[in-house]
Amino acid sequence: MPVCTVYLLCLHNSVATFVAALKNTPLKPLIVARVARWIITPSTLSQETLLHPAQPWDVLLILRTTSTILPKELEPLVKNQWSIQAGVPSKLLSSFESTNRHLLDPSTGDLPPLSGALSHPKIAKSSQALELSDELRRWISSDKAPKGAVTMLNLLAFAPNRKDEYLKYGQAFAESIGSRRGGIAKIVGKVVHGSCSDGCDEWEEIALAHYPSLDHFADMIASEDYQEVNMRYRIPSLKDTCILCTSELAIEQHGSKASL
Repeated sequence: MPVCTVYLLCLHNSVATFVAALKNTPLKPLIVARVARWIITPSTLSQETLLHPAQPWDVLLILRTTSTILPKELEPLVKNQWSIQAGVPSKLLSSFESTNRHLLDPSTGDLPPLSGALSHPKIAKSSQALELSDELRRWISSDKAPKGAVTMLNLLAFAPNRKDEYLKYGQAFAESIGSRRGGIAKIVGKVVHGSCSDGCDEWEEIALAHYPSLDHFADMIASEDYQEVNMRYRIPSLKDTCILCTSELAIEQHGSKASL
């Protein structure tokens, strides 16, 4: 199974400077994304390193590599980094570039309509259980939130003997509660033992979820059909988790323009 390395990067300079340097390396990233904010923060695992870096995370970078060392051209641009590795099924990677391109730039007719859940949303005090809070709703409506498609990085650690319950959640996400809002798990991988840069060896899986927009994501988590499955299967199955919202950057190597 191919190994991918997930990096979170704090930069000395702008994201544009980093992307310009990246496109002049031989690397062909699976994902280059601007970090927006945490949707869910970890309750115990990797808290210090993930939530208290030298400065807020700027970039999510995912490479198909077994090395955690960035090319020498990029090292001077990076102030701080965190990384973890995961084995990702070959079938997910074989057509990932074309599939992801279509997800990020869909035809108008490919965008699913909202379900109407935001007209009468179920509001929670916090988004920590993957529910819509007033604070999260205000941010989604603000100028600070990404416009267009978003990519959510999920780190997962399972409660003892509860992985099968999470798989039921994943199946419902793929078949109904996520897919009807355009949600799709485009990368899922099993964490490589001992690969977390902060020494935490309890994260078990990574997942990268796509949504056509933050409104589609909010429509999902505000709905009764989603929360029924969330409360029944997802929440009881997890020992810890976190979700980081990002917006992907289009990058072309060898002199082409990067879309920032």
